[in-house]
Amino acid sequence: MRSETVTTTIRRIAAQGYSRFEIAGSPEQYDTAEVRKTLKEHGVKCWGSVTLMLGERNLLARNEAQRAASVQYVKDVVKMVKELDGHMVSVVPGTVGKLVPDGRPEEEWQWAVDAMKEIYAYSEAAGIVLGIEPINRFETYFINRADQALALAAAVGPNCGVCLDTFHMNIEETDMFAAIRRAGSKLAGFHVADNNRMAPGMGNLDWKKIVDTLREVSYDKVLSVEFCAPLDRTPANPYPGSIDEAPENLSPEQEKFLVDHGSSSVTEEFYSMLTRESYNTLSKLI
Repeated sequence: MRSETVTTTIRRIAAQGYSRFEIAGSPEQYDTAEVRKTLKEHGVKCWGSVTLMLGERNLLARNEAQRAASVQYVKDVVKMVKELDGHMVSVVPGTVGKLVPDGRPEEEWQWAVDAMKEIYAYSEAAGIVLGIEPINRFETYFINRADQALALAAAVGPNCGVCLDTFHMNIEETDMFAAIRRAGSKLAGFHVADNNRMAPGMGNLDWKKIVDTLREVSYDKVLSVEFCAPLDRTPANPYPGSIDEAPENLSPEQEKFLVDHGSSSVTEEFYSMLTRESYNTLSKLI
């Protein structure tokens, strides 16, 4: 969400009370030895990473070479997490923003299963857990609900899990709490943002009930804050000065993500407020 160094991010969240860090799925950007050192200096541990399935990355592409390159990309993310002593990688199988299928449902399912099985074999050898993440229908046509992610995980292997996200569940699930219960022990990760994709506590989701339901299924792992502030470009903006008018050092993946999500890089002050609000809302519940 912000063009800044990883050291700046780690320094901020450590000061605010965070204990874990989920690094962006851009392994080519990071010197893992340096990131490890920075994490240790600030008393923060790497939890994992998320795949950035943008551009040509697509585990269910018709083109075999494209699928192979996409598999290699996810393996590279797994390798990065392993080098950072992390735990898990959440995987979105299809290209984010691609809404037209490459093949028939049965073809795409098999391509996805085969690709995930290859990644799974690699992740199992590395000791890293995979969590298939459903995202909403406006970002992908393939895996939108927990039940779909659970079905793919079951086809991949016994240790393959799912990673659920409150923002996407609020759009796609009939009952997000029932979806959490169905995921149960297969819940490998959990992303949190409010219904408006602002920081938890800045929308109308019931965070106490969400945390209580996670406890009910014995999920005692990390809550990964993943807000994506919908910036207001009108005079009605309640957060003046929130938009970074001249972002620097945005990676191509960051820039595309921001463009695709109708957002922009945010100012340090606004970003710090969002991470602080997330911590203040959730820390008293866990």
